[in-house]
Amino acid sequence: MSAGPSAAPGANAGALRHVLSHLVTPLLMCVGMGLAYLGAFHAPEPHDLRVDVVGSGAGAQVLAQTLQDEGDGALSVRTVADRDTAVDHLMTQRSYGAYLPGLPGLPGKSPELLVATASSDTSATVVQKVFTGVAAEQGAPLKVTDVAPTADGDPTGQGLFFLMVAVSIGSYASVAVIGGAGAVLALRLRAALAIGTSFVVSLIGVGFAGPMFGLVDHGLGGLWAMAWLYSAGILLVGVGLHTFLKRWTTLGVMALFVMLNFTSSGGIFRPELQPGFFGSLHAFWNGAGFVEGLRSHVYFGGFGLGRHVLVLALWFVAGLAVVGVAGRAEARRRRLAPRTPGGTGAPTGAVPTGAARPAVPTKGDGEDEEREEEMEEAVGV
Repeated sequence: MSAGPSAAPGANAGALRHVLSHLVTPLLMCVGMGLAYLGAFHAPEPHDLRVDVVGSGAGAQVLAQTLQDEGDGALSVRTVADRDTAVDHLMTQRSYGAYLPGLPGLPGKSPELLVATASSDTSATVVQKVFTGVAAEQGAPLKVTDVAPTADGDPTGQGLFFLMVAVSIGSYASVAVIGGAGAVLALRLRAALAIGTSFVVSLIGVGFAGPMFGLVDHGLGGLWAMAWLYSAGILLVGVGLHTFLKRWTTLGVMALFVMLNFTSSGGIFRPELQPGFFGSLHAFWNGAGFVEGLRSHVYFGGFGLGRHVLVLALWFVAGLAVVGVAGRAEARRRRLAPRTPGGTGAPTGAVPTGAARPAVPTKGDGEDEEREEEMEEAVGV
């Protein structure tokens, strides 16, 4: 039997409104990703990129001042007394290149550039481009020495960034599953699921970094600890926010842990090659703490590691705080939930036992549908 003449148009209009309302999320994701990624990566230009000129004579001073003036703010050029000091600056990430002018025409005295590609391959490339031109003006080829090369499995030095991407996606996509499918569970159980999921995600990250792709050749224990702390922070923040954001949680965690996080991590371009907004986030965002912490742990003897771990720990604590606030909010909602006059505890409007149920979808059905859509959006993206 066919439906009445007005049923189909009404049903289609309702379905269309439903689809259009849910299209808002992917469209906002499109705008947010475009603004974040293109804003951060589309035109990298150095600003205050620290480099050293090795030498204490007048020639070194003049060269440093000339580079500083001609750079127009692109470089921050200092002179250092000797090669050992220059290497120390590179290994403590206080500079990203060191130029030894040499003595053109004398064997073994060609100009030399020291870089540390493990700190940032793109920064090393920029520095090399600058000093190749300087050496050419001296009429000599430039010798490039890498004092901190990356592992064989990560020749570009960007493997740690893409490891962060994998761990991040595993973490924020799990938020929708725990918050949606697990909405009927007590918040403490959802938080426990978040901690357990972060443990699994971190182990997957270790598998990628070590046995599978060889992104690092040592320090897997420390890598696992930072991956767990990083993932747990994302999951706890996301699970706590789900109490308030509901179906907008996916967009919220993407803004926090993809749009702002990936772009400010320093995994592709360090803050010295980015606009100031993303460079400022690099100082305290969790992705930067993870990437820079791994670099410090694997390549630079742990120099500055404590500060990066502190950033990850503070995000973890922030996640616990958000879960705590969410727990109080959920408890308040339960206290204020409408009850039947008889005190049975059933919500107002509940269908009595034995009564015929309406043929239209119930509120619970709508909530289940929204949870399914939320999970599909998170995993699909």
